[in-house]
Amino acid sequence: MQPDQMTPQPTVTRATTYDAGLRAHFQKVYNTMSLGLLVTGGVAFGVSNSPALMEMIFGNKIIALLVMFAPMAFLWFGFNANSMMRKSVAEISTMFYALSAVWGLSLSFIFLAYTATDIARVFFITAGMFAGTSVYGYTTKKDLSGMGGMMVMGMIGLIIASLVNLFLQSTMVQFVTSVCAVIIYTGLVAWNTQQIKESYNATYGGEANGKMAVMGALQLYVDFIGLFMSLLQLLGNRR
Repeated sequence: MQPDQMTPQPTVTRATTYDAGLRAHFQKVYNTMSLGLLVTGGVAFGVSNSPALMEMIFGNKIIALLVMFAPMAFLWFGFNANSMMRKSVAEISTMFYALSAVWGLSLSFIFLAYTATDIARVFFITAGMFAGTSVYGYTTKKDLSGMGGMMVMGMIGLIIASLVNLFLQSTMVQFVTSVCAVIIYTGLVAWNTQQIKESYNATYGGEANGKMAVMGALQLYVDFIGLFMSLLQLLGNRR
């Protein structure tokens, strides 16, 4: 066999191994995210069907605010980079599913504010938009890192506008922030997908890549929830 016939084989093998590993990595990311969404939906639906729990949570404004902001606090204090490095994949996964349950608790009110038909319809619209945008982020050759920075700045602006609107109660401000949120979260899905793809490296080993898979699932989970809630405010009919 001639040397030139042998040269390409290691390259092909490495590429094949990388593609298989990357596919398995993304499968874990999407499976983890999907299970988190299932936990969130199950908790939200279960709590909404318990009048006693709903009265206990949302019958008191202070408790309601604590529950509504609990997911953000969980994210901020529970998933910082330093603590994640010291935890195992199993511990990080447990934390992610705990966060999913807390988020379900905070979203239980949507079953009272919107019809089940509206919630299901917007969920499938969100899933379709998410899938298309994530595929784009995975397949595009364009560097989306610059867009990611703008999306993060936009998120900060949205948070400020939403907090201000708690006092203004302006339907116009709510409409504008919801439209902007749809654009921002759609961009974040593409950007985070590309970041997850670029951060994967088979040489890191199973433990490190396992942690990154769960953290990637968390990023996409937050994007999905944000996109879903923004679309629900735009397309849903309040009771």
